[in-house]
Amino acid sequence: MNSSPKRASDWQDLLRIAQGSPILIERVSIPEKGIAVEGQFTLPELARLTLEDQVFVVAFLRSHGSIKEMEQTFGVSYPTIKARLNRISGQLQFIETNPSPSRAEVLERLNAGEITADEAIRALEALK
Repeated sequence: MNSSPKRASDWQDLLRIAQGSPILIERVSIPEKGIAVEGQFTLPELARLTLEDQVFVVAFLRSHGSIKEMEQTFGVSYPTIKARLNRISGQLQFIETNPSPSRAEVLERLNAGEITADEAIRALEALK
């Protein structure tokens, strides 16, 4: 997908037309590589945000999370920035990259000799 200004504008037009309704993508291609994949794909969560919220997120990242800099960039107060961050974060699902192990997983690791009995007890107690 070309990242030209026209393409970005088309994408944002599509999001506006959808008005928050789910968008289903059925074909993705990389013409330069001669690759096409067909199926049913949904947009990543960040792409589902409104254009204004996407701009806000990019500004937040570029400011390295500095709310003070965000206040200056957008000309609004700390509570306004925090409220917007909270609203946007409420739209995004957090994906745990290091979830707590289940009881069965702890016991499997103990049986395999990967952890000691004391480590298994601590891990099981942490699950309570």
